[in-house]
Amino acid sequence: MSSHEAYAQLKKLPRVGQTVKSKKYGTLWRIVGKAEVWQNLAENDPETNEPRMVPGIQLTFWRVKEGVLPGVGKMMGFIYTAYDNTFQTNWDVVD
Repeated sequence: MSSHEAYAQLKKLPRVGQTVKSKKYGTLWRIVGKAEVWQNLAENDPETNEPRMVPGIQLTFWRVKEGVLPGVGKMMGFIYTAYDNTFQTNWDVVD
């Protein structure tokens, strides 16, 4: 299992095709893409002053609207790493 897969399981990130609900707005979004990425940390390594990178997952969201074909309309993407809890803070997995 790669570090990306382990992170996705640890943070309980949704799979492609699952629907999530925004906690702030109550809108439904479908996960239409998932990519393994590397994210720079804001601070460099204190010993070497080299940039530090951590594994992350980029999720692409599509806004679900009645009467709108899949993939048409608003889309957005976010990167989630092991150093944040923003997915759990902002989203609930619906299915």
